[in-house]
Amino acid sequence: MMGLGLSFLIALKAAALFIVFTYLRILEFNLLSIPFLYASLVSLLVAITSHPSVNLPMLLGKGSDGRFPIWALIMFSPYLYFVRAFSALRRFTSGEAPYSEICEGLYVGGWPYSPDKLPPGNPAIIDCTCELPRKNEVSGHAYLCIPTWDTRAPQPAEIESAVKWACRKRAQNTPIFIHCAYGHGRSVAVMCALLVALGLAEDWKSAEKLIKQKRPYIRMNALHRKALDEWSKHRLSTPKRNRELSVGVSSVILS
Repeated sequence: MMGLGLSFLIALKAAALFIVFTYLRILEFNLLSIPFLYASLVSLLVAITSHPSVNLPMLLGKGSDGRFPIWALIMFSPYLYFVRAFSALRRFTSGEAPYSEICEGLYVGGWPYSPDKLPPGNPAIIDCTCELPRKNEVSGHAYLCIPTWDTRAPQPAEIESAVKWACRKRAQNTPIFIHCAYGHGRSVAVMCALLVALGLAEDWKSAEKLIKQKRPYIRMNALHRKALDEWSKHRLSTPKRNRELSVGVSSVILS
């Protein structure tokens, strides 16, 4: 769902489903047409709320534990299960590695829907998706969710929160795994910030180049870069002692 943006693609899906609904009504398959109408309305709602000017990832109801309540699974099932199927199919056909180690103990990748999709060492997980669940098979890991729409970027404050959390885990010698659906955009933006905070990259642009060397199929868009620019400005506006805290944590670990 990269490239054109989530809102545009899901709006097209909503239009296609509504055309099917209308055609079935013309043929007088009234009962059969209802699911298509419902799926079309859900897709339209997702298209609106995922637009950058609205940006409400909490619409889908994903909890801080990474799971969806029953009401959300029922209400948004046409979208949630479509996304899971699409993600699994794309991961299967792409042949991309499920994750890549960027620096020692720092991994970025796609949705870990099974234990073999997780990096080694019982990593702490930063989940950047709002549409994919935390699977029971990978529970038991330290976990932080910053729900973000596909092709969109976490808010600068969310990036900073994730960076601070990751630095605390690094201080405990815990590997860090940052993931989104495919390890292309949302998770890469957070990893860029973490590399800067740990003193492993001068700025997010050099961090992006470093990640691309290890994971060549990443593709951050303008929204990711804008969020990182804003995060960088906020970081530079904070007192020097606070800015260097996470770097100091990393230095203790590496020494």
